[in-house]
Amino acid sequence: MEIELAAQGFASMGSEARLAVLRCLIRAGDAGLTVGDVQERTGILPSTLAHHIKFLVSADLILQERQGRAIVSRANFERLRGLASFILSECCADQVDMSAAIGAQSSACGGADD
Repeated sequence: MEIELAAQGFASMGSEARLAVLRCLIRAGDAGLTVGDVQERTGILPSTLAHHIKFLVSADLILQERQGRAIVSRANFERLRGLASFILSECCADQVDMSAAIGAQSSACGGADD
């Protein structure tokens, strides 16, 4: 994933309300929720909620599907996994392996048996 795409995804989650909506949809799983259900669970006013959902959809963090008269929103788990993988991909890369460092130091000093 390119850093610009990752930055857009993380920036899109950058408000308490959008994070609350996203977490609500993550808890709902693949079944997703209608906008009314999201509103009921988060307490976000309908007009404000519509704005936040639109923002998350444009960032590809939420997928929407019409089911009859209702629109069901779902977390885009593939995109979220990609963002999680991106941010964790270099986890501990600069961390020194202490057991290897101790072994190398011991060898350089003539070993542990001296």
